[in-house]
Amino acid sequence: MSVDKSYKDKKVMSIGIISELTGLSERKIRYYEERKLIFPERTGKGTRKYSFSDVERLMEIADQIEDGVQTYEIKKELTKKQQRDERNKMIRGQINAQFNMRN
Repeated sequence: MSVDKSYKDKKVMSIGIISELTGLSERKIRYYEERKLIFPERTGKGTRKYSFSDVERLMEIADQIEDGVQTYEIKKELTKKQQRDERNKMIRGQINAQFNMRN
């Protein structure tokens, strides 16, 4: 049986549950989405769905905000991390292709 996503990455929880788990208001969670710090999936009817990874990310964001970090700085660091992750994924793919390896 092949599993595409870790259970932590499956988007299955509503914003209300996320609010309860994190202690953040639904308004604040939506604001972080507006600022492109969190990326929930949407159902056909537009309901936001979040994952456990999103919960962890929201807690990191809340900690940084509490420490006085601005949302644009958090976004800048998130963008850098995503670029590093993409670059590392590409390099791993090239190495695997070069040596006929599989993940």
